[in-house]
Amino acid sequence: MRTPLVTVILPAKDAGPYIGTTLETLTRQFDDPHDLQLVAIDDGSRDDTRALMQHYADRFPRARVVHNPTPRGLASARNQGLALVEGETFCFLDGDDWLQPRRLAVLASRLRALRCDFVRTDHVTVTGTRRTLVRAPFPWRETVAPPRSAILPADEPTMVDYPYAWAGLFHRRLLDRGLAGFPPGLFTAEDRPWIWRLHLEASSFAVVDAPALLYRRGVAGSLTQIADRRQLDFAEALSQVVALAQRDRDAERFLPKAVWTALALSSHHLVRSRRMSPPVRAEMRSRIRELLRGLPAPEVAAVVERLDAPRRRVLARTLRRAGHTP
Repeated sequence: MRTPLVTVILPAKDAGPYIGTTLETLTRQFDDPHDLQLVAIDDGSRDDTRALMQHYADRFPRARVVHNPTPRGLASARNQGLALVEGETFCFLDGDDWLQPRRLAVLASRLRALRCDFVRTDHVTVTGTRRTLVRAPFPWRETVAPPRSAILPADEPTMVDYPYAWAGLFHRRLLDRGLAGFPPGLFTAEDRPWIWRLHLEASSFAVVDAPALLYRRGVAGSLTQIADRRQLDFAEALSQVVALAQRDRDAERFLPKAVWTALALSSHHLVRSRRMSPPVRAEMRSRIRELLRGLPAPEVAAVVERLDAPRRRVLARTLRRAGHTP
């Protein structure tokens, strides 16, 4: 049997109400079903997610369904999928999203024509009946560029602020070079260190146009909606981002961006922590203090100076307790 063009890595937990739509759209990606390999990971679901995965796996010539009796988290589940990639290229898909027809065929064609390590795309958010186009924050389309050129400026949205693993397609040489894996064990924000490593260490990328990926927002139980201990992982993820920037040969250029991201997301999570139970809120604030304590003082001072007033107010007390002068 010939090598598939694309391996789709699809981890999901309790996605029964949506994953049928997700899987159905995969049947409309290629004229020849042998072009697609499905690797589906049921990450400890308690509903019919696994049964639906198995049902659709029977419709693909190449498919694997992996079952985790207990949840391992999105990062580890994606890594399980990466270990089973057979395709020339691979991509990620979440269990509550879906693809317009032939998206993957177009992406595989563009990646091969441009001969780059990975391609990224815009996506469409779906909130109820409302659909909104979200553009990848890079000004050039269909143009191959060094990924490092898309990290700065520090205080504007760039491609490292667009970390969605499912918004693109990746050549398997990234996997062979050890650049595709996620930090294991993280339940949230696992894509932050992942996207930074890609942009620091891969050789080439492009933003291309393609049929849309549609991303559901406001799904009950999704990790963007919860306010429990899983959200605490963001602090560890951002610590890893800062460490990547500090070790890089261009640390002087990229560390301010990493610090800006850490402070901006800390402000966001301090506000979100108000919805958490008191014990989880206390632990979140403690984790953020530890994150901020590890940031270099000169970069923190420079970033705080440029932050807007609401963020400065939110961060002020925590910065003081972390040993910084806001």
